[in-house]
Amino acid sequence: MRNSRGGTWQQLATRPSQFLMNHESHNIQYPIPAIQSPMPTIAEVDNLTFRYGDRQPPVFDGFSWRVEAGEMWAVLGPSGCGKSTLLYLLAGLRQPTSGEIRVEGSLLSRPRASTGLILQGHGLMPWATVWENAALGARIGHFYKWKGERAGEVRPYPPPLPLDDADRWLARLGLADLRDKYPSQLSGGQQQRVAIARTLVLRPRLLLMDEPFSALDTVTRGDLQGLVLALQEELKMTSVLVTHNIEEAALLGRRILVLHRPPNRSPQIVENPQAGALDYRQGEAFHAVIGQLQQLLAQDGESLR
Repeated sequence: MRNSRGGTWQQLATRPSQFLMNHESHNIQYPIPAIQSPMPTIAEVDNLTFRYGDRQPPVFDGFSWRVEAGEMWAVLGPSGCGKSTLLYLLAGLRQPTSGEIRVEGSLLSRPRASTGLILQGHGLMPWATVWENAALGARIGHFYKWKGERAGEVRPYPPPLPLDDADRWLARLGLADLRDKYPSQLSGGQQQRVAIARTLVLRPRLLLMDEPFSALDTVTRGDLQGLVLALQEELKMTSVLVTHNIEEAALLGRRILVLHRPPNRSPQIVENPQAGALDYRQGEAFHAVIGQLQQLLAQDGESLR
């Protein structure tokens, strides 16, 4: 299988990235990829209404939003605004009260194998080794490789991908020497790298991340933010990152969706095309975006950092 840059996923998994080559110095360049037009729509939220229970007020009420191929979104907002709810709706883990969500043109009714999800809590199996965790999705694909589905139904199981892709991604993310360790023997940053490797083994076309770095220390969080930028540049994945951190949203999101206290009825979008550029954090544009986001969040009486 080839990706949009013309290279195979196996080649990308073994290619030393700018991030890994400069891991010590943090001297990393992230050129902004050229935007291709027209871009196919990867995810489309159409007139979405969602509430927790019949008697609860809606979190989203007639909400519509689109994610195009290759875009990297950050979703920002105060606690309880619906950030994670929106992510779980895109993952097929929750269903709309009304309205539709389509992913790659197909109505979303359950989780899809081509959508990757990285959680704050890593989601690693404590009884399994690093390699077993990284290879989990591929092994499930082999287990279900003969299972069919009804005509027109999107396959929920991964394809039988090469198991050695797990070794390639572990090596790429600096975890090869830890393949036989267990999650309890790893640092928080190493555990999150395993979760990233497990997701990339499945070659996702849509990558969803729910505050994946919020529990990490500042240095480790910065390293993994750099890793995400490098992988985004190489793989051209479509990504949606949920965060409560304004600086992280401005650093990682080339488009930023700001949610407010429910109900959310229309998307409020901040364009941030320089995100990922070299020294962007030190530039005036970065601080201007942060100021804009702070003003938008002040509408809810919030002062996020």
